[in-house]
Amino acid sequence: MAKDRLSTGKTNPRGIPEAIFIKSIEDFLNPKTCTSDDVNNFLKELQMRIQQYKFMEESKNSTLKGLETKIPDVSKTLEFCKFLKEKHDKLVENADSAEEDDKKLEVNYQLNDTVYSKAEIDVKDASSVRLWLGANLMVEYPIDEAIAMLSKRLEDTKKNKQATLEDLEYLRSNITTMEVNTARVYNWDVQRRRSEKSEK
Repeated sequence: MAKDRLSTGKTNPRGIPEAIFIKSIEDFLNPKTCTSDDVNNFLKELQMRIQQYKFMEESKNSTLKGLETKIPDVSKTLEFCKFLKEKHDKLVENADSAEEDDKKLEVNYQLNDTVYSKAEIDVKDASSVRLWLGANLMVEYPIDEAIAMLSKRLEDTKKNKQATLEDLEYLRSNITTMEVNTARVYNWDVQRRRSEKSEK
């Protein structure tokens, strides 16, 4: 595989290449033999790398938005499952002395962004829950299993969010490096042209 001359050869944990800071433009362009086309091609190469980083940044921002929506949803579902388990366990422990009000639980649930409805849950039958897993798929879980699965999902989602934030910071740093490189090459070319004119 050909060596990427605009990368240090290092990557972050998710495989995004680290942009090289060009200390010496002469390592990339020979001032004695290079033409305006050589400089323009190199500037295009730098611009292409900036666009690649910006595309990755856009993708990561989109991922972050999805995760920021997912975390509260999973948290709410997990909290409700824990609450339901607590009510169910308490009812089972005190089955003989439980009052009729303790056996039923009235809840409001969200149908969509603006519409809510009421439901009555028979607490003694709440040993399992049905969860939407997406793509029109609902699965019934025993409540303990649901709590374990949701806890793991919440933990994984938070880790993904942290990794995405780190990637975004890393990408911004690389974009800045490449923009500085581009400005330096452009200024170097201006100086080169001036030198050529003065020699002529």
